[in-house]
Amino acid sequence: MLSKTAVALVIALGFFATLLTADEKPARDQTLKLNVRSQVETAKGSGRFHSITKPIEWDAKRTAIVICDMWDKHWCQGATRRVAEMAPRMNEAVAAARKRGVLIIHCPSDTMDYYKDTPQRKLAQQAPVVETKMPLERWCRLDPKREGALPIDDRDGGCDCSPTCKSGKAWSKQIDAIQIAEGDAITDSAEAYYLMRQRGITNVIVMGVHTNMCVLGRPFSIRQMVYQGQNVLLVRDLTDTMYNSRSAPKVSHFTGTDLVVEHIERHWCPTITSADLLASSSAAARPFRFSQDKRPHVAVIMAEDEYRTNESLPTFALTNLGPEFKLSYVHGDEKDRHNLPGIEVLNEADVAIISVRRRVLPKSQMDVIRKFIAAGKPIIGIRTTSHAFSLSLRGDKQPPDGYEAWEKFDPEVIGGHYTGHHGDGPKTTVTVASGAERHAILRDVEVAKLVGHGSLYKSAPLAKTATPLLIGTIPDKPPEPVVWVYTRADGGKTFYTSLGHIDDFGQPAFRQLLVNAVRWAVKQER
Repeated sequence: MLSKTAVALVIALGFFATLLTADEKPARDQTLKLNVRSQVETAKGSGRFHSITKPIEWDAKRTAIVICDMWDKHWCQGATRRVAEMAPRMNEAVAAARKRGVLIIHCPSDTMDYYKDTPQRKLAQQAPVVETKMPLERWCRLDPKREGALPIDDRDGGCDCSPTCKSGKAWSKQIDAIQIAEGDAITDSAEAYYLMRQRGITNVIVMGVHTNMCVLGRPFSIRQMVYQGQNVLLVRDLTDTMYNSRSAPKVSHFTGTDLVVEHIERHWCPTITSADLLASSSAAARPFRFSQDKRPHVAVIMAEDEYRTNESLPTFALTNLGPEFKLSYVHGDEKDRHNLPGIEVLNEADVAIISVRRRVLPKSQMDVIRKFIAAGKPIIGIRTTSHAFSLSLRGDKQPPDGYEAWEKFDPEVIGGHYTGHHGDGPKTTVTVASGAERHAILRDVEVAKLVGHGSLYKSAPLAKTATPLLIGTIPDKPPEPVVWVYTRADGGKTFYTSLGHIDDFGQPAFRQLLVNAVRWAVKQER
């Protein structure tokens, strides 16, 4: 086994030799072009957020990457495996940034003795102490006034293994898959900030583990760097949480990470992906994804004012879809009804849940929706979606200049023939359509307990390739299909229900119906 002095020589000389190879020459372009994502509240106090991505440029020479606690081993075996899987991609991203002049600061906490003789450790130690806006503490706790509570319960330590691993220090160094090159620094303290100040660095990119703990709390990480006035970004695909999926809110481990990332985007700093750092070296770079993260991506799009699906759908989705699916939300702009900020998430989604009423959109936004549907991607339509992109029932209103309607969305995408509704009246009685009894979407749905609380829609006749599943009736009116599936001309699948009143979401049968529909849409019938 190599001595620590030998380790120092390997780091100091071995990587120096690597840097002299032709493919390691610094890139001429030292501008980092990044796509940063933030969460912006739809209206003050609403508790709902637009997910907005915009391009920015940073000077690489004024930027540092902080690698947080990517240890060789963690007390939790699951965490150790995920770190090992993520580390090679992290090394690629760091190498690409290093070539462009970004300072790399390795921060494997509680392992400084291992690196004490290395030039990278000494580089950090030699940075002169500077005055700070707030004291840089060994650990910065959650700030309830600024951020409230975390969206996950991590009080049990967050081990997702079964049985739970025994906690305790298991690490001795940073994982070997992440190279420590000449010119990098190693620290686990305020030295990181002192070094940044010494070099005029005002931009900080944080990656590593764990998002809900060290990535937020360490002296070189998000909270404390933000308090010092640094421009901070988190690399959201190169991080992981300590979250036990058996704890609240009882969602997938990876959904738990998504929730903490969104929390950071709302209260602390924007995020990017490793694809931004790799863009110059690989045009086909895509964000990293853990091999065990097999969640289909569901985009939930909400823009209607009558049935409060902007409240009911997110609650339904997190509780009922969170254990199986990756979730993204798009809300209508509360100041401009013909705007869906963040609709570009459809470019990444596998299925869309749409609850929109009478909105016309800028051409660029409508193009995103048209592209998604033309690709044969599945649609889950809720109630007013039959007239999502039409300004009037007769189709005689014209959209403003620069905006587009989609008057034939109902027959082309939904497979229906919406001509209005019966108005306020009795609740709708729901029964199974003839021949639909064994359809996968109705599995475990107690139809006898399902009632429509909103007015009955006039949707008949359906398209030839539509199959009714549930029929709704009210006294003295002809029956109407209230749930059906439709095979579109593009080959894609649509599920639609004219149910969707906020009180409908209070029924277990309705929630089960929607869960089944999403599973059906992504070929997960059970």
